[in-house]
Amino acid sequence: QVHLVEVGGGWVQAGGSLRLSCAASGRTFSNAAMGWFRQAPGKEREFVASISWAGTNTHYADFVKGRFTISRDNAKNTVYLQMDSLKPEDTAVYYCAVASSFVLATLGDEYDYWGQGTQVSVSS
Repeated sequence: QVHLVEVGGGWVQAGGSLRLSCAASGRTFSNAAMGWFRQAPGKEREFVASISWAGTNTHYADFVKGRFTISRDNAKNTVYLQMDSLKPEDTAVYYCAVASSFVLATLGDEYDYWGQGTQVSVSS
């Protein structure tokens, strides 16, 4: 059984920072790309960031470029999302996911496993 558990969400004022972590268990994902998505109330899920299997390549949605940083530690089977300069519009449930391939992936259909999500709330 594969499990992805996100931690690190919470409430923060605009301009603040949060760091999300996602630990995977049940199998190793060192040969798979990983990503973060988010879903705000009343909106569809959207891509946030992706990282290749070795961590050498990353890709971000335009609305987080320069503010968010994705990274991974394959020894710990964990992916991170450092979120700086947070804005109220970043408020959403954030999900980590494991892709079916080792290359960068931006579509939800390209991911096989999903975490349960962690709430991030940013006040103005």
